[in-house]
Amino acid sequence: MAEKAVDVVVAGGGPAGLTAGLYLARARMDVLLVEKQAPGGAPALTEKIENYPGFPEGISGFELVDRMRRQAEGFGLRISSFNPLEGLEDGGDLKKVRTAEAEIAARAVVLAMGMRPAKLGVPGEEEFHGRGVSYCATCDAAFFKDGVVAVVGGGNSAVEEALFLSRFARKVIIVHRRDRLRAGGVLEERALSNPKMDFAWKKTVKEIRGEDRVTGLVLADVEGGPDVEIEVDGVFLYVGNIPNTEEVRGTVELDERGFIKTDADLRTSVPGVFAAGDVRSGAVWQVAAAVGDGVRAALRAQFHVENQKGTAYI
Repeated sequence: MAEKAVDVVVAGGGPAGLTAGLYLARARMDVLLVEKQAPGGAPALTEKIENYPGFPEGISGFELVDRMRRQAEGFGLRISSFNPLEGLEDGGDLKKVRTAEAEIAARAVVLAMGMRPAKLGVPGEEEFHGRGVSYCATCDAAFFKDGVVAVVGGGNSAVEEALFLSRFARKVIIVHRRDRLRAGGVLEERALSNPKMDFAWKKTVKEIRGEDRVTGLVLADVEGGPDVEIEVDGVFLYVGNIPNTEEVRGTVELDERGFIKTDADLRTSVPGVFAAGDVRSGAVWQVAAAVGDGVRAALRAQFHVENQKGTAYI
């Protein structure tokens, strides 16, 4: 593989990674951002973000992260898309970063790979993925115009997506293991008052059924009551998240769920390696928080590099 040497490699092109890249490029660091897809991360698939400061009318997730990308590239950030992180080794002063395209020597690394939706692991989930089973309402809602869909989960993401689906489907059924939503405030009020919304309380999905496509769900009662079968045209799953840390397992210390452990300055267990955004243990999974993480990680990475070079400003 080709050999390259840079000041900082940023792994991940979501809000945390783009912000870290922006700050580092603006500081005239030699920085390369590598991303497994196109830049943007999970927010790029969010129909509307209403709680990011400075946008009182809200903004689409794609537009927000695209503005971040354009701003970062304007300061000279190099982005290598479809070139995922495949491995990381602690080589002392120079970290060895392996991607799909190259092996890169870096004085510092910012890990901002984010996370992905967890799967239910029930019969029918894999079989009907893409044929009625989805993890992204913004991507697939239009396929269910005037249909009946289920949303599994009761947190903020599940309710946001259920509300978006209600623009297309004639009925949206939220399946939740509790007797009330975990999403609070405005989201809960909107869901409970939406005439297209129905709720299957204290239920879990036992099986996803269908023929060529999804036709129904078998729901188990958490209190031991009889199973219930409901007819749906599709099901959207929001039951948790898995950190994208497989490629750094064994190099940096992870918590019991696989998220990267950091200190208050976002330093990992490996000197010169920092973590930011949703991939970090203790993150609150909000775009504004990820941006803040990106700033802190970038400043600490910059100081680390400059200290190595003997040019750190104290």
